[in-house]
Amino acid sequence: MKVRTLTALRSRSAALAVVLLCTALVQAVPQSASAAATRYEAESATIVKGAAESNHSGYSGTGFVNGDNVTGSYVEFTVTAASAGTGQIAIRYSNGTEATRPADIAVGGTVVSAARAFKATTDWNTWATSTLTAPVAAGSNKIRLTSTTADGLPNLDYIDFTVTSSDTEAPTAPGQPSCSAITEDGLTLNWGAATDDVGVAAYDIYEHGNKLAEAAGTATAKNLTGLTPGTTYNITVFARDAAGNVSSVSPVVDCTTLRSSDTTAPSAPGTLSASGLTANSVVLDWGASTDDKAVTAYEVRSGSTVYKTVTGTPPATTATLTGLACASPYSLDIVAKDAAGNASPPSNTVAFTTPACATDGGVPSGIATVSTGWSIPWGTYWMPDGKTALTTERDSFKVFKVTSGGTRTQVGTVPNAVTTDGEGGLLGVAVDPKWSTNHYVYFMHTASEGNRVARMTYDGSSLGGYTVLLQGIKKSRYHNGGRLAFGPDGYLYASTGEAQTPDLAQDKNSLNGKILRMTTDGKPAPGNPFGNYVYSYGHRNPQGLAFDRNGRLWEAEFGDSKKDELNLIKPGKNYGWPVCEGACSTTGMTDPKKTWTVSEASPSGIAIVRNVIYMAALKGERLWRVPISGDTENLGTPTAYYVGTYGRLRTVTKVPGQDQLWLSTTNCDNKGNEPDGSDKLFRISIT
Repeated sequence: MKVRTLTALRSRSAALAVVLLCTALVQAVPQSASAAATRYEAESATIVKGAAESNHSGYSGTGFVNGDNVTGSYVEFTVTAASAGTGQIAIRYSNGTEATRPADIAVGGTVVSAARAFKATTDWNTWATSTLTAPVAAGSNKIRLTSTTADGLPNLDYIDFTVTSSDTEAPTAPGQPSCSAITEDGLTLNWGAATDDVGVAAYDIYEHGNKLAEAAGTATAKNLTGLTPGTTYNITVFARDAAGNVSSVSPVVDCTTLRSSDTTAPSAPGTLSASGLTANSVVLDWGASTDDKAVTAYEVRSGSTVYKTVTGTPPATTATLTGLACASPYSLDIVAKDAAGNASPPSNTVAFTTPACATDGGVPSGIATVSTGWSIPWGTYWMPDGKTALTTERDSFKVFKVTSGGTRTQVGTVPNAVTTDGEGGLLGVAVDPKWSTNHYVYFMHTASEGNRVARMTYDGSSLGGYTVLLQGIKKSRYHNGGRLAFGPDGYLYASTGEAQTPDLAQDKNSLNGKILRMTTDGKPAPGNPFGNYVYSYGHRNPQGLAFDRNGRLWEAEFGDSKKDELNLIKPGKNYGWPVCEGACSTTGMTDPKKTWTVSEASPSGIAIVRNVIYMAALKGERLWRVPISGDTENLGTPTAYYVGTYGRLRTVTKVPGQDQLWLSTTNCDNKGNEPDGSDKLFRISIT
């Protein structure tokens, strides 16, 4: 007899229920409070009359269970349900014999499927899945597979366990937050209690779109520590219950920490020198600064633009600066900072010019202003003739025709669009490949009930009509996604954020945290991997979509606080959020092809010119150039252009028939804080 203790690879809370209103014009997608699947590996379960082995291929985890060929051998999994409901149990197995191997499936000691047939799978390296449902209790549940013949069990790899809760009601929004006990580096956040039909399980606290902390469901206050002195935090609160239902957002509160009593700046760093210069990098060394308390960071700067921040206790006095543009002049210095944010005088300046560029796909060689006077231009999509483009403004809901020379004319507004006082509003736009005959254009926008994909007509001078193709995409103040693009297959692709409800990204029945693929009349595209709208999942807030010369889809995605991502999207793949942010080694999750720190990127739109991906960065205030290595899935060295020159860069679009890009800013948004009319469109030449 062999007995082992079960461990779960990862857990999920149940996901949000979304109520959909169906009309004849709307494709409505039923969604329930069902969690993404939690995987339980068989080799970590309780095994009686069997053993964990690894002598076949294709299994998950570290192995599989080979039961003894006797009646009564069993494998027992202990699974956890956040709430009572209907459990879906997907059993992955192999059976390399010609005979069916039956087993009783019991949940909580009750047989829910007697002598369930596990049929032959060609050989022991071929795996199949058998799925059943059964009632489960809240908390711990025992799932046992017991052989009913002398042939024993099939080989067992894992079970994927999902719960659909009967609780589909979200908590009410938390009451108005307020701040008290404010210090230099902390404060106490207070809020009004939310209510729920079952009970509030937790509160999630956000600063803009990034999660700061969470508190127990019984709490109405939380001490926030580790904050920066003299800094304003824009804070909201969400409530969630045990089934994963998430409330709407609380009102906003702005809380400003006290200025530090430490007003003494560090000394200027010692002599700065540069060495090891390449076309895309340089090694910098400098002397240490001193401070009355401690130096906490060094910033590599060009004027006021920060290229790199070096931290540590104490921070190092050397750094390799990567991502430099080839054949470009640089002038850099070092500034030391302490915990209070005091900045030293700059070091001496080093100046150099990076060596000549390689010839892989060209580089940006010139930039010119195309059009001015914009307020948060979000989406740009060229008409098929390449003479004009359509551009959306997020908060005004206006749509403009822009000529290649920069003349703009408003052609209409999108009905039913609303803002979220954050990142929602009128977002992506796409033009039908058959526009010359059907005059269809498409928009993704926020509406009263959530985010929508809508279709309108455009005759070249004005918008008309309005048809909702898809709704039921949960909205939130942040994380709404919003990019639209037509693929070479003629189908419409849409990126959706997880609406500040991370578990939705792993729920294949939810429209949130996904790349969706649909027909031009709003139905799931044929061949989608799960038979619904979902093309890929496990996304946090994807805003960049572009197809390369081989028809492959690339995607740019905001991380939370660690890593932003550039992904190669494949149908049915899981890109990890919220389990993974950046690369990870979790079985069944796909790693990004490149990552950046959020201060370097916070990416939105992407475009591809001559087999090179260009990625617009908001917080990073730069345009990243990332070459694709031939027709492989590998990417070359990323390099950055226009660092800090034009502010927050939102959308980059290839100009049809030209080695050119259009690039737009969104400095008028609530993170750029520039006055309305400050945004611009630029034209970039690639040579």
